[in-house]
Amino acid sequence: MKRILIVLSLLTLASCATVQRNGGGGDTPAPSNHYEIESGRDAATVEQMRAGPAPATPEVSVGKNANGDTAQLASQGFVKIGTGHWPGMESDVRIDAARQGEKVGAEKILLYPPTATDASMTSIDWLALYFVRFKLPFGATFRDLRAQERTQLGDGARGGVAIGSVIGGTPASRANLVGGDIVLQVDGKPIADRTAFQSMLKANAGRTVKLTIVRNGETLVRVVKLGAMQAGG
Repeated sequence: MKRILIVLSLLTLASCATVQRNGGGGDTPAPSNHYEIESGRDAATVEQMRAGPAPATPEVSVGKNANGDTAQLASQGFVKIGTGHWPGMESDVRIDAARQGEKVGAEKILLYPPTATDASMTSIDWLALYFVRFKLPFGATFRDLRAQERTQLGDGARGGVAIGSVIGGTPASRANLVGGDIVLQVDGKPIADRTAFQSMLKANAGRTVKLTIVRNGETLVRVVKLGAMQAGG
């Protein structure tokens, strides 16, 4: 009799030990939900580079091909800022993805369902790509020079800006500008500060300009084909 009671007790415990998935019941352990920030797309950079204010709710839709969709959105000025992995049914994934999109200020989110081509063959994750429309006539962040940088440039440098993050596939990237470059002139005209440089870029939008820069103590010239200014930005 004791043996029977022990067996029944073990069966009862086993029935209560089923692992629950985030997307509902079941006995398959779920991969943890997570969001990965794209390199160089931290919150401060996204805020500085975005073309307009973040929407209250991002647009969520199912994509066709991640690489093709990303390229098509890039032609419209949208830049991928992060990647999410969400398990569960599409309706639940949409909610989770949108909630994360609101946190990071995404404007568009494209979802891709799990496929049998996953290496593990057991993935239940949906892939989510997050996009923000950037101001990309130039494609790089920049700031006023610090006192130490002015000192290193010498008395002849009255102004200029330092390049920060450079977005791939933009005019700044194609001109081989890199973070840390110091821009002194636009078409031979000295740059007073960040505001002045911004005005110069806007005035020359859609044109080709020559930037005089200093990189590691060496003076160089970089030719930049600036993009057209986006409507309203």
